[in-house]
Amino acid sequence: MAKTALVTGGARGIGKAIVEELTRKGYAAAFSYLNSEKEAQTLVQETGAIAIRADLREEEQVNKLIRSAVSSLGHLDQVVMNAGISYWGLTQDMQVKDWDEVMNVNLRGAFLTARAAIPHLLSRKKGSLLFVSSIWGIHGAACEAAYSSSKAGLIALTQALAAELGPSGIRVNAIAPGVIKTDMLDGFSQAELDDLAERCPLGRTGKPEEAAKAACFLLSDQASYITGQVLAVDGGFK
Repeated sequence: MAKTALVTGGARGIGKAIVEELTRKGYAAAFSYLNSEKEAQTLVQETGAIAIRADLREEEQVNKLIRSAVSSLGHLDQVVMNAGISYWGLTQDMQVKDWDEVMNVNLRGAFLTARAAIPHLLSRKKGSLLFVSSIWGIHGAACEAAYSSSKAGLIALTQALAAELGPSGIRVNAIAPGVIKTDMLDGFSQAELDDLAERCPLGRTGKPEEAAKAACFLLSDQASYITGQVLAVDGGFK
């Protein structure tokens, strides 16, 4: 029986790369998307993964997402909470609605997804959860207070759930990507991108597939004795 996985925010960026890597490894995979219909259908054609539209800010839609994934895949082995948005700007200029939007998608959406998936993992006494955090969740970043806070929350959630679910045989980990070349960087100038690359000892920005390989390692049996950990995929960013 093929292992199964659900990836939220799987139509683009790191999420897309995770879906591609999982299906390459023989997983039966499903992924959620919200607005990226064209990208989602292209990924379905390329990988055979199942696309499920869901707004992770809405509790019932998240519950329906998990039910649909279980129905389509038969069961859940791995769940990756990847969906996220960013906000760049000075904290004193940020509107409350913008703060709430970042928290609702990045942290609340991940909580709702994990909460809905946990009973399915518990019923089989195995499986794992993986949260996609960020190095900004470890260090914090100027002009990214909401994003940093939401990603730090994912790290705390990872560690809390690892303690809760470990006795039931379920592992919970996170990756903390650094500067990865996705559309989240589209607003940066080339000079800014060059500066970010220079801050990495490896001298370059990362690729989505590099983050995906780290994610898939933590999901795999090779990481069977690893839980509650945060793996930075950042090229040594300083």
